[in-house]
Amino acid sequence: MSGGSYNYLCHAEPDTILNKREDLQSMAERLNELGSPVTAAVDTYSVLLLITQFEAQVKDMIDKLEPVWRAVEWCDSGDMGKDDMEKAILEYSRSRKLPIEEKGE
Repeated sequence: MSGGSYNYLCHAEPDTILNKREDLQSMAERLNELGSPVTAAVDTYSVLLLITQFEAQVKDMIDKLEPVWRAVEWCDSGDMGKDDMEKAILEYSRSRKLPIEEKGE
């Protein structure tokens, strides 16, 4: 029988490893059970921690960008006016305390 006990974690690429938290957790626990050199288990837990931190940071940015993305999407779909879109972009820039070059001034 070939592998698969950890859903082929060994072949995971960065874009698919994000959805393999349970497999990573199980692998780290198994490495501990086997009494493997500490670094293999610790590094496996580190991958899991990095994924958790990354997802939290991305979620935070997405939450902040959501009004801008919605405004651009709705404007480009004809559901919102250009002024509303520009207002959303301006408000986002102000919230980030970025230098703003306002139009018409």
